[in-house]
Amino acid sequence: MMYNCQLSTVNCQLAFYTLGCKLNFAESSYLAKTLYDAGFSKASATESPDVCIINTCTVTDAADRKGRQLIHSINRKHPNAFIIVTGCYAQLKSEEISQIPGVDLVLGANDKFSIPELLQKIRDKQSIAKIQVTDCKHITPFYPSISSEGRTRHFLKIQDGCDRFCSYCAIPFARGRSRNGSITDIVKQAEQVASTGGKEIILTGVNIGDFGKSTGETFLELIKALDNVDGIERFRISSIEPDLLTDEIIDFCATSKRFAPHFHIPLQCGSDEMLKLMHRRYDTALFAKKILKIKSLIPNAFIGVDVIAGMRGETPELFEESLNFIKSLPITRLHVFPYSERANTAALKIPYKVSPAEQKRRVKVLMDWSLEQITAFYNSQTGSKRRVLWESANKNGTMFGFTENYVKLQKPYSKEWVNMVEEVTITTSMLNLESED
Repeated sequence: MMYNCQLSTVNCQLAFYTLGCKLNFAESSYLAKTLYDAGFSKASATESPDVCIINTCTVTDAADRKGRQLIHSINRKHPNAFIIVTGCYAQLKSEEISQIPGVDLVLGANDKFSIPELLQKIRDKQSIAKIQVTDCKHITPFYPSISSEGRTRHFLKIQDGCDRFCSYCAIPFARGRSRNGSITDIVKQAEQVASTGGKEIILTGVNIGDFGKSTGETFLELIKALDNVDGIERFRISSIEPDLLTDEIIDFCATSKRFAPHFHIPLQCGSDEMLKLMHRRYDTALFAKKILKIKSLIPNAFIGVDVIAGMRGETPELFEESLNFIKSLPITRLHVFPYSERANTAALKIPYKVSPAEQKRRVKVLMDWSLEQITAFYNSQTGSKRRVLWESANKNGTMFGFTENYVKLQKPYSKEWVNMVEEVTITTSMLNLESED
């Protein structure tokens, strides 16, 4: 179907709305910069945008629902705007989204990078297809992105896509196969961040430990190269699969100049039987070995762990087994997600289902333990000297920042400290246990 529309060629104003992961935010930021450089402008909070670009997530049913709610809300608020919906939800449910009132253009997860060209065609009064979604099997380009709007921390995309097809996950169908940028290009991006005064970079992607598949390089080679980028105070590694977190990577982080003592490692379940049902590529023994190695080399390391509660097949006995395994490890914080059924995933073939009420109970049990862990970790840091990078947020006269080992601190707001690194001795009054942003 071809779609005809018109868009003003004078002072065209844009508004971006992003849901989901840090990778989505990095890509939205990259697109925004590209569009502003092409002559579009950013709509202020008091202006009605000409174009609304909604970058969606589809990791759970709740994410899909948030996407639909956001589209309806924007259409009500800006009924005359040209609405573009893109991202992972758009990749998997393009026809569904195209039927939502107000939606003018639906683009797949990778097709979002054609927005500048498509908007120019619309300005030139050319006809375009309302739905443009590349089949995930044919998504091959890697588009570099970095998010830095109003932040002291920068999210640098190094990898995209995933080849793993875990039984509960739809992301490989939305993002396509694993691919990545080159070490040379990524180092240049990091150097650019440093040249603009950026102090911290988080390496992000769908499966960053898989880095190098499309360039013949390795993740270890990448972080060694980045460790030599002058001007960056610290790098953080975002979520990395336990079987891809090699001993060599841990050894390097323990002695590196710039890589923070902060790890985010998805477990998903602490039962070997469930890990097999999930099609994960490790067992609990390997996971425990990685956690204990980190703590033996870097005792003050922050370790965040992802867990899915109540997936199909997780009987009460298997949940208790998982819980006991988790409690046996020096984990700092859990990120807990109730299982959400995703179309076309292998998990749908598993007959045993956990009720929503039991899922909710399990989430609470895990989160209660996580709160005990993070509280104990924060308290253990009092009296220690740490380097905190202060951020720009001003909440009722208070500013916030993170130490190298990801302890969130607070102090009275002072503009001159924004994006500055300060060595502090942590006191109880400085600790802030609110969720990280």
